[in-house]
Amino acid sequence: MAQADTTSFIEILTQDPDQIRFEDSMAIIEANYSFTPSAFTNGEQNNAAGENSGSCKVFAFAQLQALSKQQTLALFGQYYQDVLDTPQGEDHQNIRQFIKNGWNGISFSQPALSKKV
Repeated sequence: MAQADTTSFIEILTQDPDQIRFEDSMAIIEANYSFTPSAFTNGEQNNAAGENSGSCKVFAFAQLQALSKQQTLALFGQYYQDVLDTPQGEDHQNIRQFIKNGWNGISFSQPALSKKV
């Protein structure tokens, strides 16, 4: 899926979230934001700066866009579906922790994304 801009992407995310793939989310984030590796906590999952950068980008983008928990999970695309398919699994801990704790579990050591000019 080619994404023209953030607004169009969020419209698709809202109207047809199953169409979103993780790669789509990364493409729109990387096209519009500069990334600074940041340590972040997600429930019981502690991520060092530079660790799980994809999740860091997704959560930072979703926070900047004031996305809901469900919209944020949809940004993970096929990886969110993997978690839904294996509820007892141990993989994708950032997704699993966010399902459990939502936005209350997320905190960053510093801003991870800044809008490109």
